[in-house]
Amino acid sequence: MSENEIADSYLRKAADSLAGAESECANRRFSNCANRAYYAAFQAAIAALVRARIRSRPGGQWPHAFVQAEFAGKLINRNRRYPAPLRSILPDLQILRTRADYHSDAISEIEAQRGPRRSRAFFDAIRSGGGNSC
Repeated sequence: MSENEIADSYLRKAADSLAGAESECANRRFSNCANRAYYAAFQAAIAALVRARIRSRPGGQWPHAFVQAEFAGKLINRNRRYPAPLRSILPDLQILRTRADYHSDAISEIEAQRGPRRSRAFFDAIRSGGGNSC
């Protein structure tokens, strides 16, 4: 597969995850909504890294910390390819996902609704190739 095909594949996965997050939120399954919202942004970030010719770790793995650091460090801070407000979206969504997946406290409706909104802004910025909208 070419780099463009790989990036497009990750964007399709991100779109599916985002649709899942929105559906889960609408159906009041807030923990799963938080999970899917994070993965939508995570998969979109991988697409952005692939487009920028930033390689994954050996074996094709994309560790979460690596993706977050490379996206914020290289695509926002260094190259200014994406707007600064995107910097906090991945880590914030990961915190919400971790709470949803591994802790006993419930994700509130307000927290859950915020997840897909922020993930949508992140996804749209990646899909459009950057710019200053967020």
